[in-house]
Amino acid sequence: MAWRGIIVRKLTKTEFVRSGNTTWSRYRLNPYQQQIRCFRREAKRSETKKSINEQEIKVPPSANKTAIPPPKIPRPSLLKPLLFTLGFTGCSFAAAAILQYENLRSKVKAAQEDSDELSKGSHDITYWHNWWNQLTAFQKQLILLMSMVDDFWGSLTEGQRTVTGIIALNVVVVCCWRLPSMQRNMIKYFTSNPVSKTQCLPMILSTFSHFSIIHMMANMYVLWNFSSGLVSLLGKEQFIAFYLSAGVISSMVSYMCKTATGRFHPSLGASGAVMAVLAAVCTKVPEAKLGIIFLPMVTVSAGHVLKALVAFDTAGLFLGWRFFDHAAHLGGALFGVWYIADGHRLIWRRREPFVKLWHSLRSKVTDEARPATRPGADRGER
Repeated sequence: MAWRGIIVRKLTKTEFVRSGNTTWSRYRLNPYQQQIRCFRREAKRSETKKSINEQEIKVPPSANKTAIPPPKIPRPSLLKPLLFTLGFTGCSFAAAAILQYENLRSKVKAAQEDSDELSKGSHDITYWHNWWNQLTAFQKQLILLMSMVDDFWGSLTEGQRTVTGIIALNVVVVCCWRLPSMQRNMIKYFTSNPVSKTQCLPMILSTFSHFSIIHMMANMYVLWNFSSGLVSLLGKEQFIAFYLSAGVISSMVSYMCKTATGRFHPSLGASGAVMAVLAAVCTKVPEAKLGIIFLPMVTVSAGHVLKALVAFDTAGLFLGWRFFDHAAHLGGALFGVWYIADGHRLIWRRREPFVKLWHSLRSKVTDEARPATRPGADRGER
C-alpha cells in the first residue's frame, strides 16, 4: 500500500501546479472516493455510539425529585410461632415416649417368638444348603450385597444409625434447592423469617435445609461425631425429640432477635439443632478432649470449646454480624445446656403417667378389636 500512496502524492502535486481551483476539487474527491465505504461505516458506528451515550447521559425526570423512603416493615406478631414452639416440643416428647413404649413391646414380642422357634427346633444345615443351591447367580450376588450392607450397618453405633435418616433428609433438601422449578416453594417453606406469610412450618423445615453443600457437610460432620455419646445417654427416641425441639426453639430465638432489632432476613440450616447436640455433650462431659479437624495434634477440653462458641456467637449477635444466624446458635446452645441440667428431669422423667395412659388406651382398643378378628366365633364356628 505504500507505493500507491507515493503515486497519489505525485499526481496531486502535478495537478496542483497546473490549475489552482480544479486541483483542490480533485484532491478532495480522490481520497474520498477511495475510502467512501470506510467513512460510511465509521459514520454509522459513531452515530450509534452517540445515541447510546445520549441515552446513558439522559437523566430521567423523576431523578430530580426527592426520593420517597421505603415503607417501614411492621413488626410481626410472635404469638403464633410461640404457641407452635410449645406445642411442637410437647408433641415431640410425647411421640418419643410412645415410640419408646412400642419399641420395647416389639422387642419383647420378638424375643418370645425367637424362644418359641428355638424350642420347636430349626431347619438343619442340609435344608439351607439345598435352598442356596436353588438360587440363581443374580440372587446369590444380591444376598451377598445385602449381607455386606447389613454388616456395615451393624458396625455403626446406635447414634450413627439414628442420625443417618437426618443426614439423608438434609441431602434430599440440598438436591431440591438445585431444581429451578422448586425455588419458590423452597424459599417459602424451607427458610425461616418472622415477616413471612408462613411463620410456623419453616421453623422446623429450615432445620433440614442447606443451600450450600459445604455448610451441610460441616453440620452433618459435627452431628455424626457427637451423636453417639448423646444417643447412648438419652436413647434414640428421646434424642430425636431433643433434636427436633432444639431446631424449633433455635428458630424461635432467631425470630425474637430479628423482631427486636428489625433486621428481617431469611435463615436456614441445622446449626441451631447441631449446637444443641454439641452443647449437651460438652455440658455432660466437660472434661472430654476434642480435637481440631485440620490440627489433630491440638486437643481442647469440651467445656472450653463450648465457652468459646458461646462467646463467639454472643459477640456476633451484639456486633451485628450477618454471615451466621448467631441468635439461632445461641438458642440451640442454651437449650442443650438447659436440657442436660434440668430439662431431662422436668420433661422425660415425668412421662410415666402419659405412658400408662397410652398403655390403657392401647389395651382397650386391642381387647375391643379381638372379637372382630373371629367373625364365626359367636356361631360356634372354628
